[in-house]
Order: sequence, then structure tokens, then C-alpha cells
Amino acid sequence: MSDTREMASGTAPLDLATMREAVDRLLDPDAVPDALPPVREELVTLTLQIRGHLQLILSELEQSIGRLQPGSVCRYTLRQCLWEAHSRLEAQPSSRYGGEVGHARRLARVLRALCEHYEQMAQPPS
Repeated sequence: MSDTREMASGTAPLDLATMREAVDRLLDPDAVPDALPPVREELVTLTLQIRGHLQLILSELEQSIGRLQPGSVCRYTLRQCLWEAHSRLEAQPSSRYGGEVGHARRLARVLRALCEHYEQMAQPPS
């Protein structure tokens, strides 16, 4: 099965595999405590890539949230995830919270969560 999905909006499908690959490049080091973070140039590139992915998937999910039943748990959790994604996009790196690496990883985590929401919404209702 392909990891490229199309929402009901009729727009071009999002490439979830590429999004997840970028996420994994940032979050995989979390599994190995002694792993080094990406070098500066790679970190800047990955952060920009993840920000772009977030903007694409946010747009799709915001257009599709109306299909969810008002008051449903799925709609509520998606709204919270969308809010968090917007907050992360507005935030700036802080040395208090891991600097640029910590900021990029927070963006990656919210992208991963939005990919999961996107997959759930792309599935036909059962």
C-alpha cells in the first residue's frame, strides 16, 4: 500500500512517507541516548522541510475538519493537535528547551501526530 493519500478536498495527495522520513531523521536519535544531533546545515534543512510539511498538512486537515461530527472525540483531538502545530510553528528556538534541535524535534513530533490524524481521516468510514 502506498503512503501517499488524497483527502476528499480533491487536492494532490500528500506524501506521508516523505514527511515521516524527515520526522525519523530528527526523532530517531531519541532512541539512542549517545546519538549526536544533526549538524547545523542538516538541522536547518530538516527544520525548513518539516515546517513546509506542517503547512501543507495543516491546510488539508483544516479544510477537512468540518467532515467530523461536532462534539466527537476525533474532532476535539484534531483541533487540539492543529492548535499545537500552529503554536509550534510560531515558537522560536530557546536554549531553555533544547535550542534549535529541541525546537526541530517538537515540530517533528507534531508533524508525526498530524500524519496519523490525516491517515485516519483519509480512510473511508466503516
